[in-house]
Amino acid sequence: MSNYQSAIEAVKAIKEQAGSSWDAINPESVARMRAQNKFKTGLEIAQYTADIMRNDMAAYDADSSKYTQSLGCWHGFVGQQKMISIKKHFDGKTDRRYLYLSGWMVAALRSEFGPLPDQSMHEKTSVASLVAELYTFLRQADARELGGLFRELDAASEGDKAAIQYKIDNHVTHVVPIIADIDAGFGNAEATYLMAKQMIEAGACALQIENQVADEKQCGHQDGKVTVPHADFHSKIRALRHAFLELGIDNGIIVSRTDSEGAGLTKEIAVVKEPGDQGDIYNSFLDVEEIDVADMAEGDVCFNRDGKLVRPKRLPSGLYQFRQGTGEERCVFDSIEAIKAGADLLWIETATPNVADITAMMNEVRKEIPNAKLVYNNSPSFNWTLNFRQQQFDAMVAAGEDVSGYIREDLMNADYDATELSARADDKIRSFQSDTAREAGIFHHLITLPTYHTTALSVDNLAKEYFGDAAMLGYVEGVQRKEIRQGIACVKHQNMSGSDMGDDHKEYFAGENALKAGGAKNTSNQFN
Repeated sequence: MSNYQSAIEAVKAIKEQAGSSWDAINPESVARMRAQNKFKTGLEIAQYTADIMRNDMAAYDADSSKYTQSLGCWHGFVGQQKMISIKKHFDGKTDRRYLYLSGWMVAALRSEFGPLPDQSMHEKTSVASLVAELYTFLRQADARELGGLFRELDAASEGDKAAIQYKIDNHVTHVVPIIADIDAGFGNAEATYLMAKQMIEAGACALQIENQVADEKQCGHQDGKVTVPHADFHSKIRALRHAFLELGIDNGIIVSRTDSEGAGLTKEIAVVKEPGDQGDIYNSFLDVEEIDVADMAEGDVCFNRDGKLVRPKRLPSGLYQFRQGTGEERCVFDSIEAIKAGADLLWIETATPNVADITAMMNEVRKEIPNAKLVYNNSPSFNWTLNFRQQQFDAMVAAGEDVSGYIREDLMNADYDATELSARADDKIRSFQSDTAREAGIFHHLITLPTYHTTALSVDNLAKEYFGDAAMLGYVEGVQRKEIRQGIACVKHQNMSGSDMGDDHKEYFAGENALKAGGAKNTSNQFN
């Protein structure tokens, strides 16, 4: 007996116990609804996806070619369409393909204040709301796909039913792990804990937190970043772990992000309990000058270092400055200490996407934490074309090749698109993720803001054509015809929005009295 048939029999037994008042309840309809609603709560999703992610981490440890990927999604519909596309193009599987929830896109696209920069000014709860929304849409994708299989089952001959039941019994869910950005925790450790609980309850199995000051937080690719001492940051890592454990997600994943490579400031001097401890090492990176007591001005902050009185350089803002050139060393120190404090994965924000630079930092980390793994932001803030063309230019110079036909500063120029240098650069972009997974310990590659940019690009293309000479052909040729040719499910937008599922339910509830939308006069039939 198939799992589907077993489910029907289970509902039949419940119905029999209820008596005649349930005579109109069809056990098969209930079994279908149960199959379409595999996950009843966000915590079920968090546990299911945490298990997936942990298994993927173990698989990566054994074979670095098995790295994982995600794209940032700013709406449930975007995440849903991404996963539908993945199943369509990759043999019905979702293996090692996740979703990413970007705080940048929440700030820019989801705040009731309107578009905001990535500075933790948006509503805290909007992040958890987006996690819940993404999973609502993914669960609806499951229900829609299974609904189609149930309708196929109803229309199939007896000889074909077994194959369809097999598909139903072995259905692959669209629900996958989400790595969710909790910024710098939106306040103190207690605020971080409360926000984490909401996000986990919504379904998040992996939370990414950064070591910036919460009320001074900046996008990792902007200037003015201010970090906090490890004691402060690690209390927030522990807050995340307590939230996971309280809710029973014992294997929840914490991603610790350091912005130290580009952060030249700190808000406070770390507390030192003994020479060589975390606080002492943190303070050793400060830009200081040795002074005599007589040189101290009113209000100066000074401290003892190796028996000498030193004064850290303090800006008019009250912030303290790190020594130039210490960013990478601080990233390594941050990463090692974060793992020791309970983080599972690391995230190092870099200035450019350079395999050698990332590898050098991770090699230092792995001297102390051999299985340290990295989540890497393949950021749209990088000019990938220019960066990789300049890297190839420099490699050609180092190899003694002729570069007289190129101007390094102008390599973004379209005139270079068909050149050998550009072909080499594109090859390196293509292999960047596999190269860094192998060389630099990158377990997860993500793009933070891709769907922000794809939305802008697609709307620009449509507006240019539709409001220009092409008029309606701009939409038909540029959108609808491509949807049909490429098999984009959304071309039947009524079905995607749930209309057919609604018809199924109406029939379950009202039988032959159901007033359904999917009749002969539904214009969606033009796309059959």
